Amino acid sequence: MRKAVFGALCALIVSTAAAYAAPSVNGSTGQINNPSADVLQEGQFAAGYYHLKGGGAGVFGIGLLPNLEMGIAGFRYDDSQANKTYINAKLGLLPETVLTPGVAVGVEDIAGERSRSYYAVASKALPFGFRIHAGVGNGRFDGPFAALEKTINPVSVLTGNNVFPATTLIAEFDGHRMNYGARVSIVPGLKADAGWRDHSAYFGISFTR
Repeated sequence: MRKAVFGALCALIVSTAAAYAAPSVNGSTGQINNPSADVLQEGQFAAGYYHLKGGGAGVFGIGLLPNLEMGIAGFRYDDSQANKTYINAKLGLLPETVLTPGVAVGVEDIAGERSRSYYAVASKALPFGFRIHAGVGNGRFDGPFAALEKTINPVSVLTGNNVFPATTLIAEFDGHRMNYGARVSIVPGLKADAGWRDHSAYFGISFTR
């Protein structure tokens, strides 16, 4: 009986991580700038657009094989800086369970348009809706990076039948600076993001299926 309950909890954590996976600004599934250990499952995809200071980024990722996620992020700017396109890959090594974190390794900007970056990252759900991510990498990460998420579940509004949507608050250190944001689930798979990144405001929308 205990084994059955433990197995069900493990399956729930893995399915929840996949359901909440959303692309970061840099294209890999994750938070704002940082990747997480979540990996799109085979056949699953995620797409989005982020409005940034001086331009924007269109992102797309897909699970090509079990535990292998491939993605792309196209940055298009005004005359303030050159356009860039990142090709990314992430491989899930260990799934997250009740007791152990998920672990993944990956590479961003494979073609080296700006700075090819290799990384390893672990993600673990904590009590009370918290989730922590920690990793280390070279290139744009330049060492350790980390993020803390807090998910606020839907609650009924006292004045009627309105429901406040599930919202995830994010604080991350991307290796150089702190970024802050909120990710709101509008309908299953569709999320809106807004916050403070790289010393300026950003907002975006993404869809994961």
